[in-house]
Amino acid sequence: MQPLADKLRPKDIDDMVGQHHIIGKGKIINKLLANNTIPNMILYGPPGTGKTTLANIIAKYTNKKYVKLNAVNCGVKEIKDVIDLNKQDLFSYNGILLMLDEIQALNRKQQQSLLEVIEDGSVTLIASTADNPYFVVYKAILSRSTIFEFKTIEKTDIMEGLHKAVEKIKNLYTYEKIEIEEKALEYIADTCNGDMRSALNKLELAFNVGIDIMNNCVKVTVDDVINCSSIKMLNYDKGGDDGYSILSAFHKSLRGSDADAAIHYLARLVKAGDLQSITRRLLCVASEDVGLAVPQAITITEACVSAALQLGFPEARIPLAQATIYLAQCPKSNSAVSAIDMALYDLDNIETGDIPLHLKDAHYASAKQLGRGVEYKYPHSFENHYVEQQYLPDAIKDKKYYIHGKNKNETAFENYWKVIKNK
Repeated sequence: MQPLADKLRPKDIDDMVGQHHIIGKGKIINKLLANNTIPNMILYGPPGTGKTTLANIIAKYTNKKYVKLNAVNCGVKEIKDVIDLNKQDLFSYNGILLMLDEIQALNRKQQQSLLEVIEDGSVTLIASTADNPYFVVYKAILSRSTIFEFKTIEKTDIMEGLHKAVEKIKNLYTYEKIEIEEKALEYIADTCNGDMRSALNKLELAFNVGIDIMNNCVKVTVDDVINCSSIKMLNYDKGGDDGYSILSAFHKSLRGSDADAAIHYLARLVKAGDLQSITRRLLCVASEDVGLAVPQAITITEACVSAALQLGFPEARIPLAQATIYLAQCPKSNSAVSAIDMALYDLDNIETGDIPLHLKDAHYASAKQLGRGVEYKYPHSFENHYVEQQYLPDAIKDKKYYIHGKNKNETAFENYWKVIKNK
């Protein structure tokens, strides 16, 4: 039986919901359709956001032979065979429009073979993927294609799509009365995670539950929808674009000292069960972004991480939340990471020179004959355990890598050494 989502799939660009950044009056997709100038495209974004729907609509606007394939179910041979077969029927068409779903399922060699059929202009490729195309699509195809990112659909747009669906449903079925509560639609919009297909599937299930055969009517209540709904699923593909984006938002919220945002993204990661990625980010933030502003932050974070790893989920969420809120509220300093990155940059880009002789290892016979360690001054033999001497190589002896952060801890150390060194 054909799913409701397919029955109600928009047939015209004006019926689509969401994607206002590329679809709508005066937007790029509408202009391309109006001018009938369709380039090779890669449609990229989460499931249920309209990628396949748009490809179907584009096919209607072009005078091309429409061929639709799924890369999961076929390889290069199958793709070429289908194209060769359709080329025999092109006397009434202006080339082939190839819709290739899930292009990431093709390996690099398989993707390379597609170049032959798109470079001569006889085939226009519209590929779709839920993964970041810059990670999964061969560069030569990327350079010959225009990438359009599809975003999760906003609740207001989901509601618009559901209202349109309800009107179409009333024309599809012959029940005497069809009543669907507004609150039921709102609940669907709140729990579909920006996925229009998921929203329609939830509506279809609740609709079937609400059928009253005896009275030849349908009534869908919010309770029906709740009872039919499974737990809300979040977009999280570990090692994929969604996963990296959530981790990035988590790290940047911690760096930006926004405890509420950090806890929100932590919750997404907890829902996904990605304990390893959470603990790595927390430990990194403790040194990269808090650093010397609160030197004990790494110790406290490590204790929370250790507790989380021992506990496992669901209890691990508690020490993880403790570390997250603590790091978000800590004063911040990136002086440590800046210092090491500048030093590494110099090693790669300039001649830093040899280690000063007085600092070289002198714990072996005849070392002094080589001048090693001869002029070294032992700091603990001097007042305040400090003596001025050169430590950096001659080529970079005046280089300054560590710049103290403007925070209480580092400023205190800076002032201490100013007194000692000036004295």
